[in-house]
Amino acid sequence: MDTTIRLAGISGSLRKGSFNTLLLKETMQLLPADTTMDILPIADIPLYNADLDMPQAAGRPGAVTAFREAIAKADGLVIVSPEYNYGIPGGLKNAIDWASRGDDSPLLRKPIAVMGVTPGLWGTVRMQQAFQPLFTYLDMKPVYKPEVLLAGATQKFDAEGKLTDEKAKQLIRQKLENLRRLIVSGTY
Repeated sequence: MDTTIRLAGISGSLRKGSFNTLLLKETMQLLPADTTMDILPIADIPLYNADLDMPQAAGRPGAVTAFREAIAKADGLVIVSPEYNYGIPGGLKNAIDWASRGDDSPLLRKPIAVMGVTPGLWGTVRMQQAFQPLFTYLDMKPVYKPEVLLAGATQKFDAEGKLTDEKAKQLIRQKLENLRRLIVSGTY
C-alpha cells in the first residue's frame, strides 16, 4: 500500500525573489518522510469571471482547469504567503476563488497549512487570520499549530536564499508533520 502523502504548495507572492516563494521552496526540504510536494503556479490564472466558470468543454480557462486538477490530486495544501493590506494578496485570493467554486471544488474539506514570512514585524498574522472565513465556508481542515509567522525575513535567509533560522525550521517541520498526521488519521 502506497503511504506517500502528496501536497500541493502555493506561494501567495508573484514577486521575483519573494521571501515567501523562497520559504515554500525551503519547505520542500523539511517535509516528513513519505511526503512529496508540487508547487502550483498562480501567475497565469486570469481574474475570476463567473461567465467563464463552467466545467463544460469551453468553460474554465486552461490554467484554471490545471490548477483545480492539481489541487484535486493533492492530499493537502501548503500555502506560504505575504500579507498585503492586512489580508490575503489579490492574486492568491483570485486563485482560491477559482478553485472554490462548484460542488466539485477541490478545496472542499481539504487539509491545509498556512505560513508566511515578512521583512516587517508582524509575521503575516492578519493574512493568516483572513483565511478563517474561507476555511469555514469550504469546510477545510486547517492545521493551526504551531503557527509559522516569520518576521524579519532579511535575517532569516542567506545570500543563496536558504533558510538559516533553525527555530523556524523546527516549527515548519512540526507544522508539516501535523498536516501529514491530519491527512493520515483525521486528527493531529
